[in-house]
Amino acid sequence: MVYSAAQLVRARGVAATGVRDVVEHAAAPRGSFQHYFPRGKDQLVGEALIWSAEFAASWVTAYRRTADVPSPAGLFAHLAAWWREDLTTRRYARGCPVMAAAADLAGSDSPVTEPLRTAADRWEDAVRDELARMGLPPERARGLATLMISSLEGAIMLARIRRDVGQLDTVVRELSLVLG
Repeated sequence: MVYSAAQLVRARGVAATGVRDVVEHAAAPRGSFQHYFPRGKDQLVGEALIWSAEFAASWVTAYRRTADVPSPAGLFAHLAAWWREDLTTRRYARGCPVMAAAADLAGSDSPVTEPLRTAADRWEDAVRDELARMGLPPERARGLATLMISSLEGAIMLARIRRDVGQLDTVVRELSLVLG
């Protein structure tokens, strides 16, 4: 159900993702929702966001295994390549669940706000840590992690709106000049 919630939030946002939809998408027994998520939809969405952040963090660390000579620009291209594939395969139907939740919940007092912050921090920390492993000073790694995630999220949003992954190519090309 956590995976299904993440996928539905990616496509619809938090507000438009109903518990019944998640149970149906997961092909789970109806009573199992109450058993596993006694605090309701907010608990489920919070866990889906944390799961999503862990998935993103694992994709960040996977870069190390594929790069002969790791670089910040290479890491960013690696992250964008996943999104390029996902967006085209899914016909632009799903974006980032963290961004979708932020669009629905940022500035609110929702119980999901804390898991949302945790998820965003986890992803950014993974990028920062990977940059630090490449030898970047901590402050530079932190700043570049923010730049990379912000640019990637913006490009994902524009790609979905325009139904064109060219925005991802543009940010990879332009940020490679900055990232090195």
